[in-house]
Amino acid sequence: MIHNKRPVTHNTNVKIVESPGGFEGEGFMAMQLSKVVGLARKNSIWPLPFATSCCGIEFMATMGSTYDLARFGSERLAFTPRQCDLLMVMGTISKKMAPVLKQVYIQMAEPRWVIAVGACASSGGIFDTYSVLQGIDEVIPVDVYVPGCPPRPEAIIDGVMRIQELVETESVRRRGSDEYQQLLTSYGIK
Repeated sequence: MIHNKRPVTHNTNVKIVESPGGFEGEGFMAMQLSKVVGLARKNSIWPLPFATSCCGIEFMATMGSTYDLARFGSERLAFTPRQCDLLMVMGTISKKMAPVLKQVYIQMAEPRWVIAVGACASSGGIFDTYSVLQGIDEVIPVDVYVPGCPPRPEAIIDGVMRIQELVETESVRRRGSDEYQQLLTSYGIK
């Protein structure tokens, strides 16, 4: 039996992305380059998951169809640092893994951002032992911390949205500034 269905109507007033403000005229629009670059970067983040424990399972749920992180422009996960610009560190990081994590960070191209997902990546969590790194910010700079043990997928999505805000408003010249270079030098990164 076929049921009558309502006709599908399309709303033509829907804007997918708000364009940055600029000077508009007939047939042209002028705006700051940094705003255009920020908008493009914000909606095309390529994450590199560095997952070791239960936070990694929550991240898998975040990428699944129920939560669908792809809605936020992070659809393509890559497992090679040279193609990614967002390092998502999830789970317990041992001190033996710290040099590997730092090497992965160094191999990423600029600009790059880091999210510490969960209590273990942020502060060592419940593992206050000699073998566990007490926060990844001991070896690499962190932009956003996502709390929880393990954090829910909604919290991970919120962390990605915070990164997007940071990416959109970051100056194009920030990565070449003396302040940023001093930050990297303080971590032993050239």
